[in-house]
Amino acid sequence: MTYPLASAAAGDRSPKRLASKYPLGNSSPLPPIAKSPQSKVHSLAVLWARKYVVSVTAQEEQSSLKNADNLKEVTSREGRKDTAQKLMEHLRLASAQAWSQTELLLAEELRRHGVNPELVNPLEIAADTRHLFHKTLDAYAQRCTPRRLSVVVGKDFGQVRQKYTSIDRRAIGFVSMQFHYTGQKLLKWLSPPEQELWKPYLKVMDDHMYIPLHAAYEAAANHSYNSPALLAVQHFLPVITKIAVSVCQQVCRLNPNYQTYSGPLSDFTVRTASIRDVEMFQIYLCLCVLEDDILSVQRELFPLCVMLYPRLRVSWGLVQEMLKTMGWEMYARLPADDMAIFLPYLRILTEMFSCEVFQDG
Repeated sequence: MTYPLASAAAGDRSPKRLASKYPLGNSSPLPPIAKSPQSKVHSLAVLWARKYVVSVTAQEEQSSLKNADNLKEVTSREGRKDTAQKLMEHLRLASAQAWSQTELLLAEELRRHGVNPELVNPLEIAADTRHLFHKTLDAYAQRCTPRRLSVVVGKDFGQVRQKYTSIDRRAIGFVSMQFHYTGQKLLKWLSPPEQELWKPYLKVMDDHMYIPLHAAYEAAANHSYNSPALLAVQHFLPVITKIAVSVCQQVCRLNPNYQTYSGPLSDFTVRTASIRDVEMFQIYLCLCVLEDDILSVQRELFPLCVMLYPRLRVSWGLVQEMLKTMGWEMYARLPADDMAIFLPYLRILTEMFSCEVFQDG
């Protein structure tokens, strides 16, 4: 069967036109995936770091920082050391406060979904959280950029993530939420300029805890350099954040009055988390392509979303809208050959999260 996008005109790639011409249900078999010894981990890690948008509101934050009276002091080496020390001093308290909030939000869900409570050890999770924050704060004090931080801490986050997903992958939902709230609690001890400088580092950490980047790097190591699957992922990574930002803008515009657990979709914190979630879905899509399998979605992403999204007041209709918008954005930005590789998994992902599955009209 000829893949429909192969003959699409280069100048006729808008999501709207493609949506009307090529429904998500159309697909072709995946091309064979070549395997080889490990070699591509570094290249994908660098691509992820290179594509990094320092902040989802970079222009707004730069404007804010330019107007700050103490910008020079905050960004200096001594200023960064002072900020890092301040956060270190309050880390234990922030972690305890985050645990209370996470437990209040998710304890009942863990019981309802049958997650072994022994897998959610508060002392162990708090210790791992502090270790990762210490490593990040050390890098921050040394004036490491957010882009560089993504490479520096990636392995540590991957190890912690693997630790909590090795027995029951749903446990990472509790750990990720605890980690996220710890970072949010720490912000209150910082001045506005310090907050703006520190937020991009929080995003790097959130991404590595929520998103299976380490698993994707390991899967990439099993491919040859000319593997169509690996090349498609390499082409996709640089536009992932742009797609996520565009998707969230469109969904927010279509649902102006929607209220999540943390506030409206237009709220800064909600918008940042939404962009991260769209990026997360895209990386799981990459993982499916690299593994030539949907198991990572079936075993980890889908159960996590079923456990977390109802508590966060994110409807399945909203998730379905996000996935469909993401699909058309991918159509608009990726070459037809790459899209042919992603499409079978994108179709399955969209069907798994359909309203029919959840009876959520």
